[in-house]
Amino acid sequence: MNIDVTVNQTYLPLLKNDTRTQILFGGSSSGKSFFLAQRTILDVLGGHRNYLICRNVANTIRKSVFNEISKTIIEMDLSKAFSINKSDLVITCNLTNKQILFAGLDDPEKIKSITPIEGVITDVWVEEATETRYEAVKQLNKRLRGRSKVNKRLILSFNPILKSHWIFEEYFDGWEDDKTSYHDEKLLIIKTTYQDNDFLEKDDVYELENEPDKYYRDVYTYGNWGVLGNVIFKNWETRDLSDIKHTFDRFNNGLDFGFANDPSALARMYYNKKKKELYILDELYEHGLTNDVLADRVIEKIGSEVVFCDSSEPKSIQELKNLGVRALGAKKGKDSVNHGIGWLKQQKIIIDVSCQNTKNEFQKYKWKEDKNGIVLPTPVDKDNHLLDAIRYGMERDMVRKGIQFVN
Repeated sequence: MNIDVTVNQTYLPLLKNDTRTQILFGGSSSGKSFFLAQRTILDVLGGHRNYLICRNVANTIRKSVFNEISKTIIEMDLSKAFSINKSDLVITCNLTNKQILFAGLDDPEKIKSITPIEGVITDVWVEEATETRYEAVKQLNKRLRGRSKVNKRLILSFNPILKSHWIFEEYFDGWEDDKTSYHDEKLLIIKTTYQDNDFLEKDDVYELENEPDKYYRDVYTYGNWGVLGNVIFKNWETRDLSDIKHTFDRFNNGLDFGFANDPSALARMYYNKKKKELYILDELYEHGLTNDVLADRVIEKIGSEVVFCDSSEPKSIQELKNLGVRALGAKKGKDSVNHGIGWLKQQKIIIDVSCQNTKNEFQKYKWKEDKNGIVLPTPVDKDNHLLDAIRYGMERDMVRKGIQFVN
């Protein structure tokens, strides 16, 4: 079967590389996930490999790596060669009977039971691997067993985030920061940036090259392991709340509007005022939602409960009301961002393990710095959509002296 596929030059040597552990990391828009999607499809077409592709939380898979591979199949003009089961998140090659399976690491029992229809799993690819726990990835490595005609591989792809991460400690002992690759008989590490992407648009290049914040520039533009100083929140933890969610009797909901570049973000919470404990129970974090679709998503999450929204979009709030959402505008007010941060820092914040995007935002939210490295009393306005939603939803519990809120 003749296949016409164009691969970024940087990644061409990896098409047939069978090193046991492969790490592809670096900056945003470097093309690493797109290449891995291409290679996955070609490998399955080859007839010797079955893939298990994972992310830390199952509900993030459908709109990320599953969609990436489905789109790539279409772009490679291979739709007739594959059957895509959107409900079960299984892609089967009709020519070879090999499969691409998807699972979240938040359901370990499901991971244990996943088996392809023919042969064994030969490749485990963990997308956004910095979201995962050490123990989860080690368990995945154990899934790579059984007879096969090819060497088995564990593949990790990610933006590097922080040097304190377990991935850096586990795999980067021989890494040199001034190099772009490392290779021994068991481990391959490749670092790429936007400059390695032959297909990047000029607008994307401009945004990456003109990123003002040092941390985001180091990590997302240049693909370096970051050292995140001046983190705002350290008073949070993640926990599996599935056993106690049903015991909560009242909820706070907040919504931040978005569309193309920014996601629509909904946070559903429970607040124990006596203990000063804030529980983040559920989230919505999705791009491209028109208000009619957003209304359906919000109602799925919170039913007939009230949700406090960004008041800078009164038209959107009214449209949500017309569509059955009990939407109200948050009052905000002067210095509301810093006041909300100060209030949140006084609480114990518990984030459910399913709320991956909330965890990501708490982990990276930081104060701005001037050109001399002096910390400014203003947060970096990036990756804060759920944090804004949390502030809106908790506004009435953080009432400032002299301000009265009315329905």
